[in-house]
Amino acid sequence: MSKRLSRRGFLKLGLGAAAGAAGAQLFLSSRAGHLSPVAQAATTITPKYYLAGTDGWASFPGTGNTHFYPDPWAPTGKTSYMFGFANVSAYKTADPPVSADVLGFKQKAQSCAPMMYFDENESAVVRLTNLGLAVRPDLVDSHTVHWHGFQNVIPMFDGEPSTSIAVPIGRVFDYSYKPYEPGTYMYHCHFEDTEHVHMGMVGPVVVRPAQNGTAHTHGGKTFTKFAYNDGDGSTGYNREYVIFLSEVWNESHWDDAHIQLPDWTDYKADFYLINGRVYPDTLLPNGAAVGAPTNGVPGDLRDQPYSAVVHCKEGERVLLRLINLGFTKASMTLAGIRMRVVGLDATQLRGKTDADGSYETSTAQVGPGESVDAIFEAPAHSGGAGYDTYLLYNRNIQGISNNGGAGLGGQMTEVRVYSASSNAIPAVQVGPNDLSSLA
Repeated sequence: MSKRLSRRGFLKLGLGAAAGAAGAQLFLSSRAGHLSPVAQAATTITPKYYLAGTDGWASFPGTGNTHFYPDPWAPTGKTSYMFGFANVSAYKTADPPVSADVLGFKQKAQSCAPMMYFDENESAVVRLTNLGLAVRPDLVDSHTVHWHGFQNVIPMFDGEPSTSIAVPIGRVFDYSYKPYEPGTYMYHCHFEDTEHVHMGMVGPVVVRPAQNGTAHTHGGKTFTKFAYNDGDGSTGYNREYVIFLSEVWNESHWDDAHIQLPDWTDYKADFYLINGRVYPDTLLPNGAAVGAPTNGVPGDLRDQPYSAVVHCKEGERVLLRLINLGFTKASMTLAGIRMRVVGLDATQLRGKTDADGSYETSTAQVGPGESVDAIFEAPAHSGGAGYDTYLLYNRNIQGISNNGGAGLGGQMTEVRVYSASSNAIPAVQVGPNDLSSLA
């Protein structure tokens, strides 16, 4: 204190404190019934999604045989160690405590993590349990679910461990959300985030707008599904596909499996992933049990369930939800088709004055931690049986050809356009990325 406290001042301070304490006692006494614990009726929370944090193995076809790839400890059909989330939503009504069925998912991490879909203003719960790491039991890391870019999150449910709750091994925690901004987001573990993000604890989140289910006509076509609450159908679409981008640096994955410490300043991605797979495995169907051998590596894709192929019919509007949780910028190019970017980072490109900020392009730039919503109209089919093929790929040369060229091990897939009368694909999309089980 800059001034000495006088005896008079000291007495005033003491009397003030005493009066404050007496007043507080009277306040608490008068409201004891309001402040006392009240017995609550037992309730059962049923989460919309249930995730299990653990480790596992993935398959990435590439060239050569280096010290770090394929990992000699990898099971048959796998090449690389990973962390990740397993989808245990089938057992969400049985836990907590953690059931034997859920415990059975230890070392069965999924790449990428389960796609999560919510409706605007929906009250939803995501449950997380931490099963620990089978290959590295010495690592007792906690896990979290951090919804990247979510604006109205309560700090307790943010997933950033220094200001919220991290889930230690063997425990369960329920994250509560009520999203009010539609758009394309992502989630990841925020504990030891550089390592856990890169090792694979990443996935997409979609919030669908309240406008869904109402009819709006735009460009002579009527839509009932939209990227945003546009009011005029300008973000309407017939089909939607998540294109989730991430990366693998072989050395860091080998280091984590072999009790070494990676030096992140040496970072150099070896594989560039779409939906947890690399080309040509990106072209295989959803849920493929075992992928075709590529360059001598028999890819086992049971834990990499999401295809990256875009199926559509001529004249349909297709929404691409581009998400990047790698560490390098991607330049996603749709060769031969123009697309209109209608949203960036879960924000529609149209201001309060209705000024249209959307734009047409053939290449969408997606930086680390960013999302882009782009819509294209499928061109006319060339005729005959089958489909027309258009390439969707990362124009960044490292992201497409660093494993021997021709897209091997990179971020490349196909847009397949069928005739309007084709029965090869359903007339109406049955679920996200055509996975009916996630509808």
